[in-house]
Amino acid sequence: MIFMKLCIYTFIAVLLFTGNSFSAINKSTTGDTLQASELSPYGRFLFNDQKHVELISSASHFGFHFRGKECQVFAYLNDNNAHNYLQYELDGVYQKRVRIEGNNKQPIEIAASADDEHTVWIYKATEAHSGPIFIEKIIGKSLQAIGRPRAPLIEFIGNSITCGAAADPSEVPCGAGSYHDQHNAYYACGPRVARALSTNFIVSGVSGIGIYRTWNMDGPSMPQVYEKSDFQLESKRLWKFENYKPDVVSIALGTNDLSRGDGKHGRLPFDSAMFVSGYIKFVQQVKSKYISAQIALLSSAVVLNKDREILQNCLFAVKTNIDALYPNDKPVALYFFKPMQARGCTGHPNVEDHAILANELIPFFKKLIE
Repeated sequence: MIFMKLCIYTFIAVLLFTGNSFSAINKSTTGDTLQASELSPYGRFLFNDQKHVELISSASHFGFHFRGKECQVFAYLNDNNAHNYLQYELDGVYQKRVRIEGNNKQPIEIAASADDEHTVWIYKATEAHSGPIFIEKIIGKSLQAIGRPRAPLIEFIGNSITCGAAADPSEVPCGAGSYHDQHNAYYACGPRVARALSTNFIVSGVSGIGIYRTWNMDGPSMPQVYEKSDFQLESKRLWKFENYKPDVVSIALGTNDLSRGDGKHGRLPFDSAMFVSGYIKFVQQVKSKYISAQIALLSSAVVLNKDREILQNCLFAVKTNIDALYPNDKPVALYFFKPMQARGCTGHPNVEDHAILANELIPFFKKLIE
């Protein structure tokens, strides 16, 4: 009898230990070190040969609990001459961005005011093209990794606005430093919407990118890089789309296709037929990865005047064609932003503007996930 009970207890323990990492179960570590391999990140990420987490996409994130007044997060870059940014939330309150230097191996100190149990969420502040950030381990007391919450999932596909690029000059002024010094993915409108609706989210954005060209060159386009884990055209690392099943896929592209360019590279006038054709093919590409996802097409708040009307007409044409091609699927949802005079760097929305955009979008996405 004792032997049978031991077998039953062992079997139950094994089931709990090997539970689905996509569940909301908190996973405890056995000591004061939580290894990266025990984390359940959200967004585009990979594990390297050392089983460290490579955070790739904007706002890729993971959560954990600790007890006490402090813990340490060990993060590093693969380029000694580079720098990058994480940002974090402590007990539901956003704290700050943390600059990581490529040649500095010092851990990130997270301090709490009370000697109690705390919840931390770590986010990558920058986009994939700013380079990856690696997480090795976390040291603290009573550490528990937080599993992915059971909630609807929204994927936000887009450009620099979707990434939260050029939005936060609070530490490095506009025009100074590197391009990613003003990135703040946490406060981008997509993650804001997701937090307001208590949904999970992924940000798949690339600065300067469009449906058939970039803001100043003929490519690469989003359809060309979307299937690469790091959105790099020459990358051999393909993204495993089976990792997630979004309920809604939001696509906000067109701002850069309509751009007049930089005055240095040759630039043909905007081709609406090429744009609509390319957009239809891209929606089909997305639908081939996520068969049951609701597709939502967003306009651009910073595309103004005649271009605004052109973009809206193009998006309506895309919707009409997709709905005809997939009559049994949910109709494509459209959202047209109110015009905005953006106040961030180089004509981008700043963090306050992103709050305005998010407030516009919350009722729209709320209907889509109900």
